[in-house]
Amino acid sequence: MSREKKDKGFISKLHHKYRLVILNDETLERKLSVRLTKLNVFIIAGTLGIFLVVATIYLIAFTPLKEYIPGYADFNTRMVLRELSLRADSLERDLRQKDLYIMNIRNIVEGRDLIDEIPDTVGDPAVFSIDELQRSTEDSLLRMEMEQAAQFDNTYFGNGIPGPAQTMLIPFFPPITGMISSHFNPAGGHYGVDVVADYDELIRSTLDGRVIISTWTIETGYTIGLQHDNNIISIYKHNSSLLKQQGDYVEAGEAIAIIGDTGLYSTGTHLHFELWFNGNPVNPSDYISFK
Repeated sequence: MSREKKDKGFISKLHHKYRLVILNDETLERKLSVRLTKLNVFIIAGTLGIFLVVATIYLIAFTPLKEYIPGYADFNTRMVLRELSLRADSLERDLRQKDLYIMNIRNIVEGRDLIDEIPDTVGDPAVFSIDELQRSTEDSLLRMEMEQAAQFDNTYFGNGIPGPAQTMLIPFFPPITGMISSHFNPAGGHYGVDVVADYDELIRSTLDGRVIISTWTIETGYTIGLQHDNNIISIYKHNSSLLKQQGDYVEAGEAIAIIGDTGLYSTGTHLHFELWFNGNPVNPSDYISFK
């Protein structure tokens, strides 16, 4: 009986009526009067709380505000990050390939061996020395085979590009006319021909192409290299000055440098001219008449 009385007493207290009155503090004038019960207050407070919870969930679920929640990862954002990561990997591979290409061009100009890949331990390709690598047995055999093949008069030396027997199919322009003082000798490390001519003679491009290197080195002095079609590269060393910059496009017969005697490897006023195909040296005398 006492518990029932307590329950009834609690319920009855919920229905007790109260009046909330708001008065003017100075005049004591009644501004607002509201009749309330404890039950009404609980209902109003509960309804307001539920509304706030529902509104918060809606804002988080259907508006961009959810992106500001710490630790929240949007699905679209993860997809974008994954795509960006793949693109970054692709760009890194492309950059490594370009760095390898530039390094091999520099090695050709400086008379060094070519490399197949850039080691991961190399931080700056500009200061990397080819002497730090060891040549593999397979690489040595391949180079020996290519050097021996370059000494023969083949009809074609790859991909349908004419060899010495069909030089008229590709009209090589003589870079300079003069006497050959040192012939092509890859076994001795001489990958081109030395042509002696008068001082201040103009050096001209042997084919249409774009300048890929225009620089000065201690060994070869003022050196310029051109990339031509069909994967052909021509190199011109020991010049007294260069007339073209890297990136310039030149036509066959256009002046690109002036003959000189610069670099430690120079033995007098002459042009050291090299011709490369698919990364391998070929004898320029088989394709060009320097007389």
